[in-house]
Amino acid sequence: MLNLVATRPAVLAACLALGSALAAPAQSHSTYIVKESHPVPSRWSNVGPAPASHVINLSIGLKQSQFEELESHLDEISDPFHDRYGQHLTKEEVDEFIKPTNEALQLVHEWLQENGIGSENLAYSPAKDWINIALPVETVERLLDTKYSVYEHESGGYLVRTPDWSLPARLHPHIQTIQPTNSFFRAEALKKNIQPVGNGGHPDRFPLLEYESKAGQSVAEVCNTTKVTPDCLRTLYGTIDYTPKVPGLNKVGLTDYGSEANNRSDVQIFLQHYRPDAVSAAHDFEVVVIAGGDNQQTPDTPDQLDAGKDLEGNLDAETILAIDYPTPLIAYTTGGKPPFIPDATSPGDTNEPYLVWLQYVLSQSDLPQVISTSYGDDEQSVPFSYAQSVCQGFAQLGARGVSVLFASGDAGVGTEGQCVSNDGKNSSTFLPSFPPTCPYVTAVGATKGFKPEVAAYDEDNEFSSGGGFSNYFPAPKYQQRTVNKYLKHLNSSYEYPGLYNKSGRAYPDIAAQGQRFAVVWDGDNVLLDGTSASTPTAAAVLSLVNDVLLSAGRKPLGFLNPWLYAVGYRGFTDITSGATLGCGVEGFPATKGWDAVTGFGTPPSSASSTSSTPAPPLTVLNGVLSLCLAYAVVCKSTAAGSHRVLGSLTLSRAAATGYAVAGVCSLAVLPYTWLVMRPTEEMLRANSRETAGLGAADRVAEVGLGAETAHTLLDWWGVLNLGRAALGVLGALVGTWVVVVQE
Repeated sequence: MLNLVATRPAVLAACLALGSALAAPAQSHSTYIVKESHPVPSRWSNVGPAPASHVINLSIGLKQSQFEELESHLDEISDPFHDRYGQHLTKEEVDEFIKPTNEALQLVHEWLQENGIGSENLAYSPAKDWINIALPVETVERLLDTKYSVYEHESGGYLVRTPDWSLPARLHPHIQTIQPTNSFFRAEALKKNIQPVGNGGHPDRFPLLEYESKAGQSVAEVCNTTKVTPDCLRTLYGTIDYTPKVPGLNKVGLTDYGSEANNRSDVQIFLQHYRPDAVSAAHDFEVVVIAGGDNQQTPDTPDQLDAGKDLEGNLDAETILAIDYPTPLIAYTTGGKPPFIPDATSPGDTNEPYLVWLQYVLSQSDLPQVISTSYGDDEQSVPFSYAQSVCQGFAQLGARGVSVLFASGDAGVGTEGQCVSNDGKNSSTFLPSFPPTCPYVTAVGATKGFKPEVAAYDEDNEFSSGGGFSNYFPAPKYQQRTVNKYLKHLNSSYEYPGLYNKSGRAYPDIAAQGQRFAVVWDGDNVLLDGTSASTPTAAAVLSLVNDVLLSAGRKPLGFLNPWLYAVGYRGFTDITSGATLGCGVEGFPATKGWDAVTGFGTPPSSASSTSSTPAPPLTVLNGVLSLCLAYAVVCKSTAAGSHRVLGSLTLSRAAATGYAVAGVCSLAVLPYTWLVMRPTEEMLRANSRETAGLGAADRVAEVGLGAETAHTLLDWWGVLNLGRAALGVLGALVGTWVVVVQE
């Protein structure tokens, strides 16, 4: 069993001993062929050869034998129109799909043994699709027929990497990736999607003035653009009066990397100030330390404060706890592995913690239903094999019912001055962010303002909500129709020929508030911008949706995107103003419907509604709704050979007869349209989290319509408005006539 939580003190000595054992000549490299080559990103510079004794925790990713089958299952259980919707897989079922073939394991073991590496030195993931071993650089260089160097980033920080690596030809079909090799995804001082509001990139500090909770007041009374508080977020997104029903059964998670931690003292001060009833959560939330991750709870040193340590970690924990309390929070803090002895040329831990975290969580049987991550980097900083392997890991989490949320980035379509390709041509290009481009995660953009919300942009620190199109992953089926519609209607001034991949996975998927968040850091109040703020906000709101579902005996949302693009989007507040400014251009514009700035928008906002309860429906329309629901469900039940729905109908025989006559007249189109649209209309009016979680998606799933059919029907909604009213009158008249005559 792979042990990633604790780092053994003797591992370095063991590695050096193993290196000595491998001093004998390895097999001939005449049969080696380059497996993968990836150019060094322009912001990294080679500063010299890697020290021979530097220890690398090598992760060998074997090809998963049945990933396509797992992907098929994920499609079905995430599709609200499929009979299997919500039937998530267990860890054991997922492991069965992703385990490598026996042939692959045998060939890899033979190759390692030929190089003096016995199986007793190996650690495995539960499915054995990952093999891990700590080796000195000189051994890895022989094993992969390559040369490692120390690379320095222009903003600071070092990595030990190689631009290409090789394998014996016989292993190419069986090994998908080996890392760390040519991935320049930053392990230390990861690019955080966070922008301090202040001079010189350092946050201004504000005293913690007396604060009085404004629960029960309107958005206009609670929110202002100078400082976003938990009361504002809870009021804006309609959760302030909701009390979680199943804390413990429902959980939420966040991730920390590098030197980030969640300072309990700061979290306590924050909650005491902004949500006093939740202050105990500051010391109750669980911290899982993985591979030497940072859980420092002592005051930060001056150097750490200067580096902004824990700004990210505090923002995430404070935001989630203030919205979700008493829902349990799990903070995963991941470091590099194994221990690294700094020297003059390589003074930091340069191992890859990202895959370490993913392997750890996938080895656990019990996971939070939503996980928020605010870390990313340019997609072109990683090779495709790495991006593919990580993305497949997220697919496994989705198949197990976990919603994985990632911040979309803070530089619009790319940081100005850095928008060049990494293929040696230095061509102008937009810079999509990874992992948000992975089709198995939900990417979260940022907004600001309240009436209305608009795409976030702060000219003082050049924060601009990120969005765009992947150069690695094609647009998944669930979003193709929506994204093609957006691209088709783009003004010619936004086409940007050659700067982005129109057929790539488009992001973000949704958005939330992300500008001028109040955060307690080092005992003071500071303000932060970023999709690092919007992502934990969205995660907290979605976690409450899961609480509603679980308390009703339902399954959690799981992988969100198929539901979101099919029907769930109608429960979000559309954002139509703003753009992804970056690369010296305006970027992609926010428009009606989905856009590459804010996705489908933000959780239902009470700022856009004058009433918190739906308007009483007209009797005839309510009658038509009853008719259509009964008619459609009866059709579905009959086709499935099930009469369970019939037994639950409480209509009188006469009324049912009248409704059936009206249903026949609807020609099957109107019932389906009503079934999809009526719950959604009520959901938008009421801004109800319960309806958002339980309404449209579940009822459409009962009918079992295909997604494309549903979209076609929805396109006719405007045309059918008058027809539905007329048919409603007809249904009511017929029903009344039957009741009067027969009773």
